[in-house]
Amino acid sequence: MVSFLTLLALAFGLSVDAFAAALGKGAGARHTTFTGALRIGFVFGGMEAAMPLIGFVIGLALAGLVANVDHWIAFVLLGGVGLHMIWEAFTGRHDDVEELAEETANGPIRGPRWIHLSLAALATSIDATVVGVSLAMMDANIWLACLIILVVTTTLCTIGVLIGRHAGRWLGHWAEVAGGVVLIAIGGYILLDHLSKGI
Repeated sequence: MVSFLTLLALAFGLSVDAFAAALGKGAGARHTTFTGALRIGFVFGGMEAAMPLIGFVIGLALAGLVANVDHWIAFVLLGGVGLHMIWEAFTGRHDDVEELAEETANGPIRGPRWIHLSLAALATSIDATVVGVSLAMMDANIWLACLIILVVTTTLCTIGVLIGRHAGRWLGHWAEVAGGVVLIAIGGYILLDHLSKGI
């Protein structure tokens, strides 16, 4: 069973992509209110928390077939996602996501702005589907994992919107690097833990 601290670290690792987009939104909004920031944070958090469920179901379907190498699969998937996040941070591939987030303004989110924000949230949470597969291999409590991801992502994205105009995009890039490193480290820890036990 995966520990609470591991799930918490995983949630932070996953949420930084959305955090970077939230910073972009904050950088493009001069008068963001706390309520508006919280709404945006919740959209990102809800999407980030929902996607691992899809991956978890896929992982359960495959669990019986890959029981002997599940730790290797978790290592490869988490390491791959982590490296992809670092690559995106240095190549600027997530700038389109930030631009989508910036197009949402304060006040009720509806119509095209709602669609744009949802697309930004979806784009930053796709990696979480892959991580959901890893969670199934790790015998994790998926409901607890999703709850932690929801709370962490919502909180970080709300903060990101509020400080984005001051921090700018520079912090977003390095946050993505840090998140990628965390996911790679978790994957490495899982692999080493299993190997040390002779599993």
